[in-house]
Amino acid sequence: MTEPAPPPVVAIDGPAASGKGTVAKGVAQALGFHYLDSGALYRLVALKALHQRLALDDEAALALAARELDASFDGATVRLDGDDVAEAIRAEAVGVAASRVAVFPAVRKALIEWQRSFRRPPGLVAEGRDMGTVVFPDAVLKAYVTASPEERARRRHNQLIMKGNSITLESLLRDIRERDARDSSRAAAPLKVAADAVVLDTTDLTIDAAIAFVVLRYRAVAAERK
Repeated sequence: MTEPAPPPVVAIDGPAASGKGTVAKGVAQALGFHYLDSGALYRLVALKALHQRLALDDEAALALAARELDASFDGATVRLDGDDVAEAIRAEAVGVAASRVAVFPAVRKALIEWQRSFRRPPGLVAEGRDMGTVVFPDAVLKAYVTASPEERARRRHNQLIMKGNSITLESLLRDIRERDARDSSRAAAPLKVAADAVVLDTTDLTIDAAIAFVVLRYRAVAAERK
């Protein structure tokens, strides 16, 4: 007796501020699938490390923090040690710390099974930086969502200004380029385009168009597999 096929996965990877999160949420809603923001897990580890004043280059301590992470997701609510940290993990400093934390193989190993546990019927849309290359290599569809560094910096700048944060566009562009270099050059699961991924450049594309593109590609690929 053959085992049933695992629930389908749409893996959406890409660099910071490329729009992959918004696209992934829209695709999940359109398909009626579960949604995984894998970056939130690394942000939770980073936030815990900052709270505990752990050195961000101490792989053993960070891996332990990842293994002992007491966190939960319930809609828009994200809890860490019982506290709602949905807003806190989106802080720019936490994002930068998460990028530093994510370079360590022991941290990634500690989180990989947790990420795979999100794979439940009827399917999953997973977004991050290694969803298609490492976590879900058998994804039905892999999409790499990107945009120019200048456009990504502009988007992030607009988001932060709307939240009342004062930061220059130049510093954001520098941070994005540094994060790209760090994410792409790390030894463990570097950010890269999967060999079988479709590349979607959102620099001059609306969110609705990007979501529609991925949904149509998924449905076409899924139909071919039947």
